[in-house]
Amino acid sequence: MSHVHVHLHVRDLGVSLAFYRSFFGAPPVKEKPGYAKFLPSFAPINLALSAGEAGRGHAVDHLGFQVESREMVREHLARVKAAGLSVREEMDTNCCHANQDKFWVQDPDGVNWEIYHLNHDLDDDLDDDLPADAGLAEAPVSAASSCCVPAPLQIGRRS
Repeated sequence: MSHVHVHLHVRDLGVSLAFYRSFFGAPPVKEKPGYAKFLPSFAPINLALSAGEAGRGHAVDHLGFQVESREMVREHLARVKAAGLSVREEMDTNCCHANQDKFWVQDPDGVNWEIYHLNHDLDDDLDDDLPADAGLAEAPVSAASSCCVPAPLQIGRRS
């Protein structure tokens, strides 16, 4: 299987290992001094963690996994909550020009992760209402919108 590779520098490898074990529901496949690698069974990602500050702040806005069904979102949500991680749920929400079921978690270094299912594109809903020559209308997204901007989570506390 092919995997997307993401490498993160983390402030405290032990704290991050505990978080990702809970979030992924599995231990790392490789763990060495100052390094760990995860290959979660539910998503094609190779996540590597290295101890130490990246020095440039966060270059990543957020990361996520698109899963095959709403039920899979709920299954992962239940697993992550049972592990004691703080979550922010957004079920049947309109975000990024699509309707989605999703939830967010935040790792100990402030990297936001989402697990989501794309229920349907909102453009599909608009197409039926527009004349053929009207082009695609885009709904404005206000600066206060929470679309793809997860609210801060209280690490270590369940919501």
